[in-house]
Amino acid sequence: MIDIRLLRNDPISVKQSISRRGEDTTDLDLIIELDEKYRKTTEKRDQLRNEIKELSRQVGDLRKSGKEDEATPLQESSREMREEEEALSDECDHLSIEIRELLLRVPNLPAEECPDGKSAEDNVVVRVEGQGERDWDNCQRVPHWEIGETLGILDVERATKLSGSMFAMYTGLGATLCRALIQYGLDRNADEYREIRPPTLVLTETMVSTGHLPKFMDDAYHLERDDLWAIPTAEVPLTSYARDEIISESELPMKLMSHTSCFRREAGSAGRDTRGLLRVHEFDKVELLAYATPEQAQEVHEDILSRAESAIADLGLSYRILDLCAGDLGNSSARTFDIEVFAPGVEQWLEVSSVSWFSDYQARRANVRYRAEEVKGTSVIHTLNGSGLAVPRVWAAIVETHRQEDGSIQIPDPLLPYMQGIKIIN
Repeated sequence: MIDIRLLRNDPISVKQSISRRGEDTTDLDLIIELDEKYRKTTEKRDQLRNEIKELSRQVGDLRKSGKEDEATPLQESSREMREEEEALSDECDHLSIEIRELLLRVPNLPAEECPDGKSAEDNVVVRVEGQGERDWDNCQRVPHWEIGETLGILDVERATKLSGSMFAMYTGLGATLCRALIQYGLDRNADEYREIRPPTLVLTETMVSTGHLPKFMDDAYHLERDDLWAIPTAEVPLTSYARDEIISESELPMKLMSHTSCFRREAGSAGRDTRGLLRVHEFDKVELLAYATPEQAQEVHEDILSRAESAIADLGLSYRILDLCAGDLGNSSARTFDIEVFAPGVEQWLEVSSVSWFSDYQARRANVRYRAEEVKGTSVIHTLNGSGLAVPRVWAAIVETHRQEDGSIQIPDPLLPYMQGIKIIN
């Protein structure tokens, strides 16, 4: 969440930043009003506490002196003041909860460098690498679901029978290719990123920490009986890896990676990109995440982007990098670069990685702090993350891009060590 002190001290700048997203700022005015009321109520409560403490001291002194008749009315006055103090304390608690609930719904402030814009149409194309949208052979212009069915490596029909629409089942060498991509994504980042295998089901506060709750509740799978949530990305448990902890600055940047299954309801996507692997409810992904100081954040952001980009480039896929405008940023992000691959069979640019810097927005929700050497107190950490390798769309782009005239699939060289000696799927 945003720092309420920033809103308190510079409300105009905060409103201007939120307006860049195209968001309504009405809640900010309400937060400012409630915060002022909270501080006044707190001040009055604390003043009463001090008066009660002083009365209690006087009552004790009078009783020690045997002046019970003087102590009794003071004690009665103290009792009445204590009831008022308890009422004020309850009001403070209520206001604090109300302010926090409102703050949880306020998106992050876009970075100054983030381009202005209202929607995805205003995103800035940083660069395009590989073939143009029209420079493809006919053999590559076949959708991956047709290729997968012909080669027996993708079975959407049986997946639908088992689980319903928007689920997929990789079979034979299709499953091997899926596993190869996962190991490829882990191995190429193992030089600096520590591998973590977190739980796939998490508590509500873990989802709140990243900003997925409460705003995106409809897009998440909730196990109501146990009050657990299926993670939409490993970003969720990794962000809370050090929740409510204080990390030494010497440990930063702390770089983590995870392979997990991810679950998304894709609410509102009915009839849109739902064929094959374009949009599925369950998928595998290798995620990169880092804790960093504000001074380290830019370098770490560039590192994650470079790693995600090189993973795609080495697979021989055509791709482009987008600098997302303020109006298209994720709720928690301050700056995001998307990597999109071009899939010639479906003739679409497919997002395969979002590399984001969240400033202190997520860590403030998760209460992750760090202590700098020779500096008094602690500071809120910055979080950054990106998809090191998201399987479904990369799998689809590989199958379409590397399809040969005879209908076979040429396996990209970086995946060969993981393909059990198979170089061609035919």
